[in-house]
Amino acid sequence: MKSWRTRFLAGAACAAAIVAIPALSQGRGGPESLLPPGFGNNQALPPPEEKAAPPPPANVPPPPVASGTVPGVSPPALDAASGEAPPAAVQNPLEAPQPTNYFTVPEGKARSVEMVGVLDPGNGGLGAGAFGANNGAFLAALMGQVDAPLPSRWTSILLRRALLSRAAAPAGVNPVDWVAARADLLLRMGEADAARMLVQSVDPVNYTPRMIETAAQTALATADPAALCPLTGATRAASRAPVWTMAEAMCAALAGEPTRASALSDQARQHGAAGIDLMLAEKVIGAGAQARRAANVQWDGVDAINPWRFGLASATGTPIPAPLLNGAGPRYAAWFARAPMVPLDQRLDAAGTAAALGIFSSRSLVEAYAQVFDQTDPAEQAGTVAARLRTAWIDPTAAGRLAAMRALWAEPSDATGRYARLILTAGAASRIEPSADHADAAADLIASMLSAGMDAEAARWSRVVEDANDSRAWAMLAVGSPRAQVDLGRDRVQAYIDADTSPGHVRAQMLVAALAGLGRVSGADASRLGNAAGLSVQNDLWATTIDQAVRANQPGTVALLAATAIQTERWAGVPPAYLFRIVRDLKAVGLDFEARMIAAEAMARL
Repeated sequence: MKSWRTRFLAGAACAAAIVAIPALSQGRGGPESLLPPGFGNNQALPPPEEKAAPPPPANVPPPPVASGTVPGVSPPALDAASGEAPPAAVQNPLEAPQPTNYFTVPEGKARSVEMVGVLDPGNGGLGAGAFGANNGAFLAALMGQVDAPLPSRWTSILLRRALLSRAAAPAGVNPVDWVAARADLLLRMGEADAARMLVQSVDPVNYTPRMIETAAQTALATADPAALCPLTGATRAASRAPVWTMAEAMCAALAGEPTRASALSDQARQHGAAGIDLMLAEKVIGAGAQARRAANVQWDGVDAINPWRFGLASATGTPIPAPLLNGAGPRYAAWFARAPMVPLDQRLDAAGTAAALGIFSSRSLVEAYAQVFDQTDPAEQAGTVAARLRTAWIDPTAAGRLAAMRALWAEPSDATGRYARLILTAGAASRIEPSADHADAAADLIASMLSAGMDAEAARWSRVVEDANDSRAWAMLAVGSPRAQVDLGRDRVQAYIDADTSPGHVRAQMLVAALAGLGRVSGADASRLGNAAGLSVQNDLWATTIDQAVRANQPGTVALLAATAIQTERWAGVPPAYLFRIVRDLKAVGLDFEARMIAAEAMARL
């Protein structure tokens, strides 16, 4: 089995101006609160020791509804505002003494908050100047407006790199709030572990109210209630919300103080804590050392999951009813996919969703199935996804391996599931030698390889694709290969346009937009072909701003603005004119590979 896993994994790939958000989002009115009442209320938290930048101004718009126009907005104010004094402390004999500061860090030992991140240029970071030196309040507000998760795996991968980059905090925003804004967006993208890395890059002594809230959100998303414990002292004097009392009770139990835990739990109940939220908190309390209280969790009457319920249930291994989890949205599926207390075999479907979102790599997804295969009784292995994936890697014949892949690709009933299977089989697809015998599978094999960034491996199929005149495979190679290795003459592109039957000729428009953005057709040909496909590229505020970010050499800002341009559920809703600018401007700031992968993903998923 060990030798199979080794083979199983071999080859797997591991702005300067104020702008309106492109009119693509469905207008949900801003990001949902990730916490129950009490966590999401900054007024219930003590102010930072230093003045912080104000919340996003009212004139920064929410994501507008889909339309063909882009409204303008006025510049947000960048001046810091004084916070109000917190309410007087309420003394309670159950509480531990309130510390003078939020947290204790030896004097002079706290890390700087001016340059925070975990990725340097040598390991995927976009550089210290990724977001420039100015407009911090605008960029932070823009992050808050992004309607994540995004429909594009490769745009999400790039945005994660930008948000995790070790980059200087721009002017106009409190540096700690800047980190919190980045972590908030990562959480909405489903990137719980990435958000935790950012949160842990700031010493708690420097936490602002916004960072406290983000740290609490991250604790729940990562199913780690113990991470709430350093935060309870910071809220004790200012908030008597039941949710914080429940958090303090859990922390008392985890610290081996069962009597205090029980008393605090009773206090939370007296102040309104009830139902599933209290039951789950008492489940954590019951798991604490020497705790005498346990809870039998009943989901009867619960009609929605929220981060509190998700985090505590996942931390205690309490099963969440499938209808609640399935109806909660893809970010919850991504959080669930990495929840360590949940058995791995129960997380495989969620892992596929996480892969489609760009959170799990092809290698990670393969490893998950390999582990489940190891844990499955040999009598029950036949016919499972893991068994078929194993066949796709080790069958002695290419035909046998390809047959196993075809079965895996055909099984899911939804587009996200099908794309996840392409990601799952990327390594196996790269082991199929290009051959005219398999030309009918070339498009799926190429889409599979490109989903994992295997551009050189996919390009080996260029001759087979040309000979077979496979337009779908040809389009992916035309934009995804490291260099042009298929015919990109005007007649060949025109033939693709003429044969396109997609609604509104969106495939043809996307292809021309990507080719023009990558510079793989001349300016004159791009103009003629664009007219033939019905593609119109015009300047608007978003286009002007992303172009300015290019001129200022701010790859992080370019990546963020690219994400704002594809806030739609499916690739078909992304305007081709935006794809042109995304591809062109990413290439201009040195992100050619990412530009090609985004373009290839568009052609694969339309």
